Amino acid sequence: MHNGGVTANVSDELGRNRSASLRRALSMVTLLSEPGASSLTLAELAAHIGVDKSTALRLLAPLREEGFVETDEAGRYRLGVGLLRLGQTYLERLDLRAVALPVLRQLTESTGETSHLVLFQHPDVVYIEKVEGDSPVQMRSRVGKVEPAASTGVGRAFLAHAAPDVVDAVLAHGLVRRTPATITTARRWRAELALTRERGFAIDDEENEAEIRCVGAAIFDHRGEPAAALSVAGPASRISRERAEALGPSVVSAADAISARLGSPRGALPTPAASPRSESA
Repeated sequence: MHNGGVTANVSDELGRNRSASLRRALSMVTLLSEPGASSLTLAELAAHIGVDKSTALRLLAPLREEGFVETDEAGRYRLGVGLLRLGQTYLERLDLRAVALPVLRQLTESTGETSHLVLFQHPDVVYIEKVEGDSPVQMRSRVGKVEPAASTGVGRAFLAHAAPDVVDAVLAHGLVRRTPATITTARRWRAELALTRERGFAIDDEENEAEIRCVGAAIFDHRGEPAAALSVAGPASRISRERAEALGPSVVSAADAISARLGSPRGALPTPAASPRSESA
């Protein structure tokens, strides 16, 4: 019994030591990934994790063997190509719908409104996921539905961050009047894109479908480019213009949470904060 207890204690101690070493090694990798820290000396890395240089060198050895860190001509440490291989494998196996679905559910739960996930397919957006709100009045949207990117909030959220040639191509396709509120002049439409970039979200103010308001935000990939977009939408009687503005930060936060999972360098905000359901018109 006594010997077994000693063995267990030794095993626990070894486990804690290995865990501490792993955390320190990962901490150095994380430090090297931060802006402004593209390469660091051994002394700087050792100081960061609070150990001497010989210990830091021992922790770095397996990272170098796996290609996770490497040294430059001056002997400074930087991230290695092994991390790129891991990142590519992660992205290849990433399922956007699977990543987005928990966030959409949380967004719908916090707002009470239907949330959507779309992909851009010139000159339209394609709905690839939907989470219904709990209102008896349901949206007519469905997975697989195609809508014009130009007149939807979720489409404009994507286009606000798209390359100029993509925006020009959508504009050249024409701004079709879908409702009396649809924006059909290029100057005003471009102004809406600029406003969307500035505040982070777009509002479809009954422009694509009468009596429906939508708040959309872009989702960014690991290159910082728009990859998709999401939205919350509902009857204008429930989502007033004022409430649409109030929902904006929650929609942006949800989009940022998905962007973070895609490896976006733009940074991520917390997952959606609750938006009072009582703010309807």
